[in-house]
Amino acid sequence: MTSLTRDTVLEALARLELPDGGNLVSRDFVRAVSVHDGAVRYVIEAPSAEVAQRLEGIRAASEDLVKALPGVVSVAAVVTAHETKGPPPNLKIGRHPTEDTGPKPIPGVRQIIAVGSGKGGVGKSTVSSNLAVALAEMGHRVGLLDADIYGPSQPRMMGATARPASPDGKTIIPLKAHGVTFMSIGLMVEADKAVVWRGPMLMGALQQMLMQVQWGELDTLIVDLPPGTGDVQLTLCQKVPLAGAVIVSTPQDVALLDARKALDMFATLKTPILGLVENMSQFVCPSCGHESHPFGHGGVKAEAETLGLPFLGSLPLDLSVRQASDAGAPAVLQGGAVAQAYTDLAKRIIS
Repeated sequence: MTSLTRDTVLEALARLELPDGGNLVSRDFVRAVSVHDGAVRYVIEAPSAEVAQRLEGIRAASEDLVKALPGVVSVAAVVTAHETKGPPPNLKIGRHPTEDTGPKPIPGVRQIIAVGSGKGGVGKSTVSSNLAVALAEMGHRVGLLDADIYGPSQPRMMGATARPASPDGKTIIPLKAHGVTFMSIGLMVEADKAVVWRGPMLMGALQQMLMQVQWGELDTLIVDLPPGTGDVQLTLCQKVPLAGAVIVSTPQDVALLDARKALDMFATLKTPILGLVENMSQFVCPSCGHESHPFGHGGVKAEAETLGLPFLGSLPLDLSVRQASDAGAPAVLQGGAVAQAYTDLAKRIIS
């Protein structure tokens, strides 16, 4: 009997002809195929929002096709759109801060949680997107703000790159993806253009994305911070009331050294620490099942115990997480052990 693999799923999807010619595989629409214990997950990425709407019937038909394969227990497909064209909104992003007042709540937003790290490359943005989608899957009304002005990555990770609308040149209509309302400076500038701003313009842009975006009614707004302890962190803590901050770090000593600086910064700004997350904690070889620890193991938990702070859990180093992020469908949507790890993290943070 033929075993259920990624290739057998793709072979099945290739049999589904599209109305305008070709199939899902030949047109390169299929992303992030995941097969785990009979559960099949994949993303259908259309070139535009208009095409994505027309593919809803194809999505259902593709699920029926895959469901008929031997060994399939469940199938879930998500349609997203990758759109880079369109007129920019009539709104200037990036200016000097407008006022110097104390923290003010964002209308309609019940609580704001910052996700930070002392250094880059520890997976903070991946944790932020998966946390937001996990909360949405649990029924929460969730927003995600990509506050990394110089290196925005959430548009790619969330699978939506259309330009937000600005009906009056003052307010911004955020995008929706995977049940999450989200906004990023990456949606407002060309993908290959660098943002070359001094601190005041950066702080002004953050203020705009906090206060001029029509966030609507949200239970939680997740703010994905840039690495370090600079202007964005300072502006966020001074301009809006934070429920708390989550610190992400890998177990290695260099990352922990910088994580301590982030913890000290939030303490100085009187922002509560909700807990620490150890990312890339372990790697399980997909071929032999051997577990290894490329960045060490347990260092973040030990640091949390030393400081008397909650340890929120460890997350694995897994190829599927990278593939899912690149495909614009966070790994928490794919089921399996990795998805459960992010769901458990979301539950701990909310509790």
